[in-house]
Amino acid sequence: MGNRLTRIYTKKGDSGRTSLGDGKIVAKDDPRVEAYGSVDELNSVLGVLITCELPEAIEAILVSVQHNLFDLGGQLCIPGHSVLSPTRVEELEQELDLLNKDLQPLQDFILPGGTMAAAICHQARTTCRRAERRVVSLAGVEVEDESLQLAIRYLNRLSDLLFVVARSMNKSAGKPDIIWNRG
Repeated sequence: MGNRLTRIYTKKGDSGRTSLGDGKIVAKDDPRVEAYGSVDELNSVLGVLITCELPEAIEAILVSVQHNLFDLGGQLCIPGHSVLSPTRVEELEQELDLLNKDLQPLQDFILPGGTMAAAICHQARTTCRRAERRVVSLAGVEVEDESLQLAIRYLNRLSDLLFVVARSMNKSAGKPDIIWNRG
């Protein structure tokens, strides 16, 4: 394992610049920094969600996702580097199908809410969508970085999973989804 941080502040970022994993110095609002920063933010929202009382199986899924997101952040921090494997997307799809089969089909849009855990899960879902948009923006600039397409697929599938997890948590708590009332 690499160097361990013994001192948290280095003062190197005081100028509005930061180092990528490959040592390149970029602005803190560089599209790559925006992308991995958004993935880090998503991971933090999931950390808040996991503090809620959750079914054991859902907690296990979310902890696994947190590890994948940490890997993805590292991948995004190093241009051209690939850590996340396509099997991670397939695993999300399997979990999604498993959880969704026990839910009522949706006839209308639903609002975020129900239980506290479901509401936080919806917040994680929207944070995930933002992270996905940031990676899409990065892919538009770094067109040679093929690892970004897998990152986009993973985040896209993860946001779908988080939607289904929110619905599943409401169902397990006996709370109905909040249906959007048009007009």
